[in-house]
Amino acid sequence: MDKQKSVQELDEVVVRFSGDSGDGMQLTGTLFADASALFGNDVSTFPDYPSEIRAPQGTIGGVSGFQVHFGSRKVNTPGDFCDVLIAMNPAALKANAKWVKRGGMIIVDADQFNEKGYQRAGYKTFDAVSELNLQDYKVIFAPITNLTKESLKDSGLDNKSIIRSKNMFALGMVYYIFDRPLNFTEKFFEKKFSKKPEVVEANKKVLRDGFNYAANIHAIASTYKVKQATTLPKGKYRNINGNTATAWGLIAAAEKASLPLFCGSYPITPATEILIELAKRKDLGVKTLQAEDEIAGICTAIGAAYAGNFAVTTTSGPGLSLKSEALGLAVMTELPLVIVDVQRGGPSTGLPTKTEQSDLMQALWGRNGEAPMVVIAASTPSNCFDYAFMAGKIAMEHMTPVLLLTDGYIANGSEPWRIPSMKDYPDIKPPIVAEGTEGYMPYARDEKRLARGWAFPGKKGIAHRVGGLEKDFLKGTVSHDPTNHQRMVDIRAEKVQRVQEFIPEQQVIGDPEGDLLVIGWGGTFGHLFDAVQEMRANGKKVSLCHFNYINPMPKNVADIFGRFKKLVVCELNMGQFANHLRMNYQQFNYLQYNKVQGLPFTVVELVEKFNQILEGK
Repeated sequence: MDKQKSVQELDEVVVRFSGDSGDGMQLTGTLFADASALFGNDVSTFPDYPSEIRAPQGTIGGVSGFQVHFGSRKVNTPGDFCDVLIAMNPAALKANAKWVKRGGMIIVDADQFNEKGYQRAGYKTFDAVSELNLQDYKVIFAPITNLTKESLKDSGLDNKSIIRSKNMFALGMVYYIFDRPLNFTEKFFEKKFSKKPEVVEANKKVLRDGFNYAANIHAIASTYKVKQATTLPKGKYRNINGNTATAWGLIAAAEKASLPLFCGSYPITPATEILIELAKRKDLGVKTLQAEDEIAGICTAIGAAYAGNFAVTTTSGPGLSLKSEALGLAVMTELPLVIVDVQRGGPSTGLPTKTEQSDLMQALWGRNGEAPMVVIAASTPSNCFDYAFMAGKIAMEHMTPVLLLTDGYIANGSEPWRIPSMKDYPDIKPPIVAEGTEGYMPYARDEKRLARGWAFPGKKGIAHRVGGLEKDFLKGTVSHDPTNHQRMVDIRAEKVQRVQEFIPEQQVIGDPEGDLLVIGWGGTFGHLFDAVQEMRANGKKVSLCHFNYINPMPKNVADIFGRFKKLVVCELNMGQFANHLRMNYQQFNYLQYNKVQGLPFTVVELVEKFNQILEGK
C-alpha cells in the first residue's frame, strides 16, 4: 500500500453497488457483505433490483443495486445513505446519486460513460457530474471494463466472460478502500468453480488487480478501517436472509414436533426462495411440491396436514388472494397449517421486487364468512427463524392455520445470525389422537386451548370426515342447524383468542411512559429502533412498541398505550395496522406516518416526523 495514504478508523460504513441487471451487483454485494461478516463486523444488507426480467440494457428501469451497512457495533438497518457508491454505468449513477451522503465517494466505470450510455440513461448532456450536481462529491472515473480486459487477456476466457468479470475488479477496489481481506472471496471462487480451475484463477486475478489498481491511483488518498464488532454475543455465526431463516425455522418446528414437513407452493417473487431452500433438505425429511398454481399449492398442504404432516405453503400478496377460499377451508377443518406471506408492493402484480406492508387487512379478514386466523409477523431477517418456528408451534398445538407475514425487505436482506442450539427451543406437542381411542369425537376439544384432536387417517377406531361444510360441534358430521353454526363460529373465534394466553406480553423499548410512543410491526423494526434511539440520545421522551403478534394481540397493550401522551403508528401502507388498533382499542387517538414507495423508511425521515409530532406540528 502507498505509505503516503492515510488510514481512517470508522465505526460504520454504508456501501452501495449498482449497475445493469447483467452486471452481477447482487453477487458483488453479497460477497462484500459475507467478507465483512466473516471479518467480524455486524452487517445489514438491502438488495434492490428491478421487477422486469430483463429491462433494456443501460436504462434506469434495468438498474440493480445492493447496499451493505457494516460496523464495529450493532447494525440494525442497511443505512439511509451510502458513504461509497459504485456505479457501473450512467443509468446506475443517475438512479442512485441521491442516496450518496454529501461529500461521499462515487466510483464509476468510465468506459461506460460514452454517448450511447448517456443517451440510454436519458441524460440531457454528456457531463454526469454537472447534470447531477455532484461537484461536492469525490467522483472517481476508473476504466474498469478496459482494465478487466487487460487483466484477463491471457486467461483463455471468451470476451463475454471477461467483460462479465468487471464486477470483481470493482469489488477488488472496494476491498482495498475498506481494508477487507481477499481470502474469504477467493475461497468462494474455489468452491463455486471447483470443476473449472481456469475460472477460479481468472476471478482471483481480476479481484487482486482491482485491489492493486485502487492502491496505486492517487485519487484514493485515504483508506478506511472498521474494527470487528465487540457487542455481539459469543457463538457461531453465519450470514442469513429472511427467506432462508424462515425455511429453517419451519424445519426446526417439524423436528421439535417429530413430524415430517410438507411444503406445497407455487413460485412467486419474493417468496420463491423459501420453497427452494426447503427443497434442498430431503436429508431432513422435508417433502416439497411445486404446484401448478396457488390454489393447488395450499390445497396440497391442507391434504398433507390431514394426513399427519406439519404442512406449510408460501406465497406473496397476489397468491394470498388466490388462496383465500382454501384458507377458509383450513379454518373450517381446524387443521394445522402455516401460510407464509412475503409481502410486496401491490395491488395486482404491482411492484414484485419492492417491499410493502399492505397485506395486513387481507391476512386478517381476506376470507368469506367468519374465519378468524392467527396472524404473526417477523421483524428482522434473522428472527424470521423464530417466528416461523412459533407459527408452527401455535398451528400444531392449537390445531389452527397461522399466517406468518414477512416482507421483501427482510426476506431478501441479510444479517449475522447466531446459530442456535435446538435444546434451547421448546418442544412442540400436537394433540395427536392415539389409534383405537375409545369414544373418539373429531371435534371434541381440550379445555385449555379449545383445540380438537389431530387424528391421522388409516388408524383403527378414529375414522372421521372433514370438509368445507359446517360441522356438528362434536361428531364432525355435516350440520345445517342454526344454533350449531352459531356455536361453531363462536368457538373458532374463541380458540384463536385463547392463543393470547400462550404468547409473551408486549415489550416497550425505552421508558415505560413518556411523551411519544412509536408503534410499528413487522419489518420496519430496524429503522424505527434506530430513530427512537437517536431521539432518546437527544433527551427526548420517546419509546418504541413493536408488534410481532397481530391477532390475537398481547394482553397488556392497552396498559402500555395509556402511559404515553401521544401515539404514532408507522407503516409501509396507508394505515392498516392503525385501523386494526382503532378497532380493538378505541379509547386512544392514533397519529399515523405512512409510506408507500416500495422502499423502507429512512431514519432521517422518521426522526424529522417524530420531532414535528413532539412540537405539535
